[in-house]
Amino acid sequence: MEEDEVFVRKSNEVESMVSVTLGRVMNTILTARPRKLNDAVSRLSSDPRNKPSTGSLDESLWFLHKFVKDAAEKKESLDEILVPMLENSLRSKDLKHLHGSQSMILLNWLFQDELLFEAIATNLVKIIASKDDRFIALGWCTLVRGLVEYESSDDQNQMNGIRQRHIDTVKTFSSCISHLSRIVCKGSTLQDGFELPSRLAASAADCFLVLTESLTKGPAVPSNRQKSSDSNAPNRRVALLASDNNKAVNTAQKLSDVSNVEKGNLLWGHLEEIILLVQKLLAWNRKSRPLHAKGLEQVLRWLQEIKDQYNHSQVEAGSRILKSGVLLLLSCWKHYSVLLRLEGHKVSQCYKELLEQFLSGLQFYTDNHLGGDSENKSSGAETRKFFLNCLCLLLGRFDRKKFASVVSEYGTRISYVILPQLHCVDEDVTDGVVCILKAVIFKPQFSSGSGLPDNREIGIVLPLLINLLDEQDGTARAVVMLLAEYCLMSRDEQCLHEVLKRLASGIVQQRRNAIEVISELIRISSESDTVLPQLSWQNIANHLLERLEDEEIAIQEQASSLFPMIDPSLFLLALIHLVSSRDERVRSSSSDALVRVLKYHSQNPEVICMFLDCLGNINQSLDLQKSSRDIGEGSKLESDQVLKLIPEWSKSVENWSILIEPLIDKLFAEPSNATIVRFLSLINRQLAESADLVLHRIVSHTKGQTDMNESSFSSNDSACMQQLLFEHLCPLLIIRMLPLSVFNDLNSSIMYDQLINRGHSDIEIFSHDCIAGLLFKRAFYRFEFENVRKLAAELCGRIHPQVLIPIVAFKLEQAGISRDFLEIKACLFSVCTSLVVRGRESLSQPGMPNIRRSLEKILLWPSLDEDEVSKAQHGCIDCLALMICAELQASESLDDSNQEKFIVPGKKIDSGDAASRNTVLSYVINQLTCDKKEHASTSQLGGEVGKSETPVTFSFQLCMANVIISACQKISDSGKKPLARKALPLLIQSIEATTRSDIRAACIQVLFSAVYHLKSAILPYSYNLLKISLKALRKGSEKEKMAGAKLMASLMGSDDAILESISGGLVEARSVLSNISLTDPSVELRQICTKLLACISYT
Repeated sequence: MEEDEVFVRKSNEVESMVSVTLGRVMNTILTARPRKLNDAVSRLSSDPRNKPSTGSLDESLWFLHKFVKDAAEKKESLDEILVPMLENSLRSKDLKHLHGSQSMILLNWLFQDELLFEAIATNLVKIIASKDDRFIALGWCTLVRGLVEYESSDDQNQMNGIRQRHIDTVKTFSSCISHLSRIVCKGSTLQDGFELPSRLAASAADCFLVLTESLTKGPAVPSNRQKSSDSNAPNRRVALLASDNNKAVNTAQKLSDVSNVEKGNLLWGHLEEIILLVQKLLAWNRKSRPLHAKGLEQVLRWLQEIKDQYNHSQVEAGSRILKSGVLLLLSCWKHYSVLLRLEGHKVSQCYKELLEQFLSGLQFYTDNHLGGDSENKSSGAETRKFFLNCLCLLLGRFDRKKFASVVSEYGTRISYVILPQLHCVDEDVTDGVVCILKAVIFKPQFSSGSGLPDNREIGIVLPLLINLLDEQDGTARAVVMLLAEYCLMSRDEQCLHEVLKRLASGIVQQRRNAIEVISELIRISSESDTVLPQLSWQNIANHLLERLEDEEIAIQEQASSLFPMIDPSLFLLALIHLVSSRDERVRSSSSDALVRVLKYHSQNPEVICMFLDCLGNINQSLDLQKSSRDIGEGSKLESDQVLKLIPEWSKSVENWSILIEPLIDKLFAEPSNATIVRFLSLINRQLAESADLVLHRIVSHTKGQTDMNESSFSSNDSACMQQLLFEHLCPLLIIRMLPLSVFNDLNSSIMYDQLINRGHSDIEIFSHDCIAGLLFKRAFYRFEFENVRKLAAELCGRIHPQVLIPIVAFKLEQAGISRDFLEIKACLFSVCTSLVVRGRESLSQPGMPNIRRSLEKILLWPSLDEDEVSKAQHGCIDCLALMICAELQASESLDDSNQEKFIVPGKKIDSGDAASRNTVLSYVINQLTCDKKEHASTSQLGGEVGKSETPVTFSFQLCMANVIISACQKISDSGKKPLARKALPLLIQSIEATTRSDIRAACIQVLFSAVYHLKSAILPYSYNLLKISLKALRKGSEKEKMAGAKLMASLMGSDDAILESISGGLVEARSVLSNISLTDPSVELRQICTKLLACISYT
């Protein structure tokens, strides 16, 4: 047991000593000068059996060789010598320096022994597969790339081991392609949204490309390259690891046996990794090298196409079709792999030869495949794509300075060769041509300047490109982007002028292609820092306006779609004029364009205000034409045609809060601008949705207005007065646009503030802190414009009845006492509006009886025609009539469920129960039919009439008659039957009961109006009405007879049901009418009766 432990300890000590020695050996070798190391290797090779002297470089080499051989025979790890060699390879600044490095000299020497080569190669494969060390992986990629490319180097070392093992090296390290692919895929970092490779990923990508390129090359018999300066070289023998002549021949034969197909199959097996590599290269080059990236895109597409075409599951390995795919991959990848390298020293050295080769090939296949069958054409197109891809990859590699030099030397030749490719129907070909032309014309230095530099290539290429706009769609589309970008970057406007000239051409094809250029120009200008001159934009806008009248619908639509991306100030006024065109096509396309513009700028208040200014200018010009009487019939409808588009636009606005405040401020700034008012009225629903914002803006604005006084109306400046009028009207016009629901919230501070809890004095209700206070002030303030007062009174009617009715009741009572007719009219107008919009809700308010008492007092005032009292009384009549309509609307459902009561001849009709006697309708009828001059009630305006000191005059009773007539006129269709049912029986009974002729005449006049306005609702009473008419004609006074004749005329002019109902009395009517027409002293009455008699006789 103790002996075993001693043995292990001694073994570890030996291994440690070997490691230390090996470390010193590797340091000695790798730090030696390459020439000195090369000489030492040559000496050792000439006499391998003699052990070198101690401490010399030769001894280190001898020890290294012995260690490697022993490890190879025992299949032990060689990491201790390979890792230092990998690290040493990283010190080489370029490939040429690497090929002359210490590591390469050692490998060239060691590779002469096949056993050592296999051991080293196998251990290198294990290192990249097993060691997760970025530094070692970077050295590995560098060293392996140097080994594979050593065959094509100009190194004249007499050691030929690397070249001898080239094929085996490629085959061995090809197994590492998958590992390299993984390194590439994981080696990206993001910067500003673009991928950039790490140093390791870039080195792995180049190593990947070098290995796959070697798989595309044919076999070559290696030969010893000797330096001419070394006279002893031919006589030297490489005895230690070299082969004799027979062995060299056998090796060459072995290499020759490796066919292209075998390597091709190996390459095909890595097709998926190749695709992944190209994807990564594309991502890395997309930002910094756009032309190179375009070539990578095309290569990637081609790789994916051949994968899908030749690697289908039904294609068996080794089949003829698959072999074709393999050979195609070999032939193309041979060139692509060189051009794709990130560190392309080889390309830099021979770019002229490569450029000439690609241009010549492209020229040849273009000249020889213009005709022929479709298969040849297809093959020619694919080959041309290959050469164009190579050109993109080659030209795209150069930096700015190098590219400018190449274009200066070869630009004209490149242009002449690739321009004809634009006629190719294959889009990949034309896309590649456009990218190259773009790079040639827009030399990289233009990006750092303000414009496009002049160069001779532009003078040659531009006319050819412009002429392509006269071609068919496929060719023209290929140059659209190129011409658009040139128009944007060019300092002169010649190119744009030519494009616009074709846009106005009479040839449809030219117009189609030209508008494609303009579309692309507008698109890229929105993404570019380069600014197109304002004059150019104006020219573009003018030509697009003309295209709205184009006969081609597609051109019309495309022109319409471009306006949103142009400054609206350049075209908006002209576009609005086109919207009202008499041509339906032009009107449609222009309307579509205008809606697009408004939608695009829906969150830009400045543009919407500009639109309103343009529309306002049109209206102003129309007003001037009207004043000069020089206006066409259709011109006045222009603004109407434009405003019809607003509802459609309004649906697209997402955030109205951005627009509403500027629009309201614009109206306040231009209060006389009717266009803004109409515009706002079309978006009243949206205003309602932002009601708080609107109302706060109104209150904020009106707080800054100065109160008017008596001196305000003494100004002789009519313009100033008109401006002041509109300033007071504007806030009210905005409020009128809002729906009734805005006034319903009693808790809204901006609407009512504390009005609901305050008294009713002027100081308390004239508040500037809420909308209701503003309306009250505008309606009741003594010094105010009449138009403002009327509108404010109307809007007061929208105020919630709980706020409105108590205040109006108080104001009306006070106005009645002081006979302030302005306030009386304002109160009446607001109450009438409230009854119309709110109906029963207003009528049921506790303050309404007070209003009715005030109305009664005003109606009892003596009046003359057209005086202020008479005007106020007309308002009271309408107010009572609307009260009747409101109470009838509320009672419809209840009355419809009750059994109808019709008049029974000879039986007195009750006026109703207590509830009905307290209604406005029963009160009015009772006042109308008072047989004696009793006193009107001032305490209870119901069916029971109390007494007061004010006597009921006949004029008051006529007012009551007019109330019922007005109610018949204003009642809704649904209220006609209830009105007829409640009013007609009482009136009929009163006519029969009253002894006063003037009352009967007034009642019959009311019945005439009821028949005329209530239509079929009077059917149950029609026969009785005929009887009343006949009785009045036979026995009544002159006024009764005239009213009776009108009543009969109204009955006879009714519908068939009523005529059938009264048919039983027509015989008696004929007799009465005949008698009156012959004997009555009134000429007017005789004429009416004669006409009625003729109607009866005809019937």
